[in-house]
Amino acid sequence: MQTCIFTDPKTLADPADLALVSLLHLLRGRGYHFVTPTPATHRLVTGRPDRKEARRIEDVLGWSLPFRDGLLDREVMDLLETAGALRDAGEGLRRSAFRVSSLQGELFVHSAFPTDDRDAVFFGPDSYRFANLIRSELEASPPGASAHLVDMGAGAGVGAIVAHRVSPTARLFMTDINPKALRLARINAHAAAVPAQFVEGDGLVDIEGPIDLILANPPYIIDPEKRAYRDGGALHGGAVALDMARRALDRLANGGRFILYTGTAIVDGADILGKALADLAEAKGCSLSYRELDPDVFGDELASDAYQDVDRIAVVGAVFRRGGGLGS
Repeated sequence: MQTCIFTDPKTLADPADLALVSLLHLLRGRGYHFVTPTPATHRLVTGRPDRKEARRIEDVLGWSLPFRDGLLDREVMDLLETAGALRDAGEGLRRSAFRVSSLQGELFVHSAFPTDDRDAVFFGPDSYRFANLIRSELEASPPGASAHLVDMGAGAGVGAIVAHRVSPTARLFMTDINPKALRLARINAHAAAVPAQFVEGDGLVDIEGPIDLILANPPYIIDPEKRAYRDGGALHGGAVALDMARRALDRLANGGRFILYTGTAIVDGADILGKALADLAEAKGCSLSYRELDPDVFGDELASDAYQDVDRIAVVGAVFRRGGGLGS
């Protein structure tokens, strides 16, 4: 069962949600800035002897370090308390349940590090590359004024919010199987004054009519714990992306685009997912522009048994187009 949640950026009722929105506004006004690194970099940096305890707000809300009362001012603490975001870290320390990251002039709230929970809302270097792909693609060929836009598997809402900045009159939908992700996407959209509708589910069934623009940044790493935000499934982690592409292409309007950012395992020099996406595009009557955005990411994964035949993991941008120029 899928649930449609309609949200106007001017209305949000839950006090905890409103506290997080206010926190984002407060941080923006104070010039807060934090770029979220890879988990490996995060562990290395926070493992240093002098990084065991927070010394500034970026340590608390960026690096997820424990902190003592008195480090943060009362206004920030009140908002974190109202949001239910404070956790006991032991030995008189506390820790935030959320991180706040900067991206293209926006602030996004997402899960604290480490993102081990099954419903964690991930944000990291892939979010930045995904955002850059969307902006470059839409600025080169803007959607129509009343385009119907869906961010499929929206997570923290990066794709839709970035797209809105390029196409502010598009009708936005965000979908995700994770209620916690939809909650944070709603909060981030509200803080950015971006109107959107939210659908809980893994498909496009509850979204009516042909769609002009679909965005997706699916997981692509093989995760032994099968966490939904991280596990890309079969095809060395490419199955989720291929399934999303299949469903997206079935819903594209004439002239519509599907912008897919994902990773692909290169095995004996061959890109298995890339070949499968090309075959799918041909079968669905779509053109495909496909390129590597980074040739080698998550190299530490190659040490696991699941990757023993893999040369490298690349991240790619795939842009499918049905028919002529993007209309509507």
